[in-house]
Amino acid sequence: MKDSTHLTRRQIISAGAAATGIAGAGAFLSMEALAQDKAKVNMQLGWIAGGNQIAEVAAKRLGYYEQEGIEFAIQPGGPSIDGVAIVASGRWEVGQVSSSPSNMLAVSQDLPIKVFATGLQQHPYTFFSLKKNPIRTAQDMIGKKVGIQSTGIILLKALLAKNKIDEKLVTIIPIGADMAPLMTGQVDTVTGWQTNTSALKVLGPDRVDLRLWDAGVRLYALPYYAPNQVIEKRPDVLQRFLRATARGWAYANKNRDAATDLLIKEYPNLDRTDERAAIDSLMSYAYNPQTQANGWGAMDRAVWQDQITQYADLGQFSKRVPKVDEVMTMDILNATRDYRLKNM
Repeated sequence: MKDSTHLTRRQIISAGAAATGIAGAGAFLSMEALAQDKAKVNMQLGWIAGGNQIAEVAAKRLGYYEQEGIEFAIQPGGPSIDGVAIVASGRWEVGQVSSSPSNMLAVSQDLPIKVFATGLQQHPYTFFSLKKNPIRTAQDMIGKKVGIQSTGIILLKALLAKNKIDEKLVTIIPIGADMAPLMTGQVDTVTGWQTNTSALKVLGPDRVDLRLWDAGVRLYALPYYAPNQVIEKRPDVLQRFLRATARGWAYANKNRDAATDLLIKEYPNLDRTDERAAIDSLMSYAYNPQTQANGWGAMDRAVWQDQITQYADLGQFSKRVPKVDEVMTMDILNATRDYRLKNM
C-alpha cells in the first residue's frame, strides 16, 4: 500500500467540497442503509486493495460480518481517489488509510471524521541501509544522503526534529518506490514499509533497519475511521463491524497459510509467496503488549496527542491545530473491549 502521510492542496480543496455536500444523495443512501436490520458497511481504502486487507477478507469469506448482521464490501482507492473526502461526505460508512497523519490533517481542515480503531499498533515506516554503511540511529543520518519519496519528507523532518538534528546536516534525494538507489550507492538509506517484504528482498541479509517509531516518531498505520454522524447515531453498527473485523485479524494471525489462500481467492492478481511472507511482518505490528492488554485494534490517546503536537511544531496544520478528541474516539473500542480480548 502506498504510504500517504499528508493531503495535497488539491485533496484538501476537494475534501472540503465533499464535506459541504454531506446532505447529498450519497449521505442519504448511506444512512438509509444503516437504518435497516442488516446494515451495509462499505470500507473505503486510501489505496489499492492488497495484503493489508487480509483480515477483512478472512472475516468476509468466513461469514463473520454476516453473523454480525453486516453486509460488508471493500471499496478500493487509488491515485485519483480521495478516500477521506468520500467517507467524510457520508457516501460510505467506514474508511481506512495507510497512515494516521491523513486523519488528523483532514480533521484540521474541518472534515467530519474520527478514528475509532487502528489495525497496526506501530507504524512500519522504516529507513533501510546496508551493513557496509549502516544507519542504526537518527544520529547516524548526519552527513548521509537519504533517498525518500515526496510524501515521506515530512516524516524525515519529524524524525530530525524529534532528535534535535539540523535538517541542513542531511541531504535529501527524491526517489521513487524501488530500492535501486541504495543498491547502486546513490543514497545511503531508502524508505519504505517493513511489511513490504517483496520489495525488500533485493536488500538481502545485509539490510539494516531504523524504524520511524524507534526514532521517536510514533504514528499509527491502517487506522479505521468513520463519519461523525455514524459514530454518533449508529455506534452499534461500528461495534458489530469491529467485532467481526477483530475475529478476522485473530483468524489471520493464527491461520496464516489459510488466510493467505483466502486473500488470493479474493485478489487473484496477488502473489501468494510474497503475501505469505508479508503476513508474518504484518502480524508483528498488529499484536503487541498493548493488544494483549486491550485487544486487537487498541490505541492510545497519548500517542495521538504526540502526533498532533509533532505535526503542529512542524507547521503542518495550515488552517488550525485539531484537538485530540476531534481526531479520535475510544467509545467503540471501549464498548467492544471484552469481546476483542476474548477473540485474540
